[in-house]
Amino acid sequence: MLVMFLKRPGNQSQFSTFLTTEATHRRDIRELQAWIVANPGADLSVEALAERMAMSPRNFARIFQKETGMTPAKFVEQARLENARCKLLGAALPIEVIAEQCGFGNIERMRRSFQRMLRVSPQDYRARFRSTAVN
Repeated sequence: MLVMFLKRPGNQSQFSTFLTTEATHRRDIRELQAWIVANPGADLSVEALAERMAMSPRNFARIFQKETGMTPAKFVEQARLENARCKLLGAALPIEVIAEQCGFGNIERMRRSFQRMLRVSPQDYRARFRSTAVN
């Protein structure tokens, strides 16, 4: 039997294929997260994101959760919600248009997401916080 360090102690160089792969996934996941935030209206299903990362959906979901501490669906919902919050405060667009642009598909899905995450409807969020954000 041969015993080896997965990570070498001290300042020794790392020559582990496992560590190289892990670091690559971490960088790729961060780049994907930035892309998701920038493209909330895109197809952000696990299958589409896995294809973008050249992984199987199951492996992608496992690695994403390991690296970020949340499921891909949860991250996508939070990214879409944040994008919608900014648009509600900044743009004079109808809420239906914002829901479509942010990838919710319709106002009802956006409303449910707002209720679940912020405990307020999009209409109430806009009414409460827009006046304080503009002033």
